[in-house]
Amino acid sequence: MIERLVPAGEGLVARIRCSERSDGDFRCDLNGDLSPDHRSRLERRRQGLMGGQWTWLKQVHGAGVVAVTEPGGGAGSVADGAVTEVPAAVLALHTADCAPVVVVGDGAVGVAHAGWRGIVAGVLTEVVRVMRNLPACSGGTGLRAVVGPLIRPSAYEFGPAELAAVTGAARRDVGSVTSWGTPALDLAAAVRGALSTAGVSDVEDLGFDTAHESFFSHRIRGELARQATTVRLEHA
Repeated sequence: MIERLVPAGEGLVARIRCSERSDGDFRCDLNGDLSPDHRSRLERRRQGLMGGQWTWLKQVHGAGVVAVTEPGGGAGSVADGAVTEVPAAVLALHTADCAPVVVVGDGAVGVAHAGWRGIVAGVLTEVVRVMRNLPACSGGTGLRAVVGPLIRPSAYEFGPAELAAVTGAARRDVGSVTSWGTPALDLAAAVRGALSTAGVSDVEDLGFDTAHESFFSHRIRGELARQATTVRLEHA
């Protein structure tokens, strides 16, 4: 388990936790067909990572964002982002290679599932916009972001048309090369660019690479399992 604590305004802190392979598979069946035993094991896994009622999402690589007004509110929504100003509400993402991004403001937190398609769709901009509309966020000044485990360019071969689309959305050069010399996407750079465009320049990249065997990776190993990234507002 990876943990960061980020100040979130007077008397509040955002507790961020990212799972690793050793913490288990947090994948959710999008059709809701989990057996009772599977559901029980998944819930134990969730509570072991972060206690509380989870708002998890049916992620579709889009820009939909859920505003959570109570712990567990909006769980299972079709969206790629969520925001809340409610202490104890757990916002959760499930990723293998896409970037899990947590945004922290004064009195509010948000999460974004930011793969390349989500960046092109504008999910980071939308999460920031919805956060800025929350009363507790006081206009959204001083937002900061934390980027969890994601695939790095050394193993992320990418086509030129898609690379051009991400470059346009991020408004910066996000091209790189793989370890074998072919064109690659620097997803972390794309996240930084999209956040900067949305007005968030304070970004901490935790530096973890899902190509490493400490994490699940669909692109590298064809795995279906998923990491979880969670955040919860707490009273300091």
